[in-house]
Amino acid sequence: MTILTLDPNMFIAAAPKALRAECGDLTAAQFHHRYCEHIGPIRVGDWSPAGNRSAEFTATLEFADHLRTVIATGSPVAAMTSALYDEGYPVEILQFHQRRTAAGTATFVQCECNGRRGWGAALADDGAESTVRAMIAGVNKLGA
Repeated sequence: MTILTLDPNMFIAAAPKALRAECGDLTAAQFHHRYCEHIGPIRVGDWSPAGNRSAEFTATLEFADHLRTVIATGSPVAAMTSALYDEGYPVEILQFHQRRTAAGTATFVQCECNGRRGWGAALADDGAESTVRAMIAGVNKLGA
């Protein structure tokens, strides 16, 4: 697993317009704390490509009392949405924005879960991992 770092101001610049407007008065550190931290009831444990095809992956999600392994081919959004729903987190992705940067793939997702909306963001070396981490950050931010 590789999580990349990027100048936080460049990360904010990669965000979609709606998110940039929402966080316009935040410092780079405040942006990271609010949208990227993975503090909450769900954590991404192990992460790896599941096969030779780039659209396959395996992610281990850590919940308070158990682990769940997600193995998927294709859309990480569909796989994670289904896995989270099965665990009692009915998340819906309202907006999805992904951008390749010099440091990796930046992903920004606006989530809705249990009537609350918020953004999650992540940066990783591939798009699928960045997507999964952004979704978990978004769900955790909503107090899942």
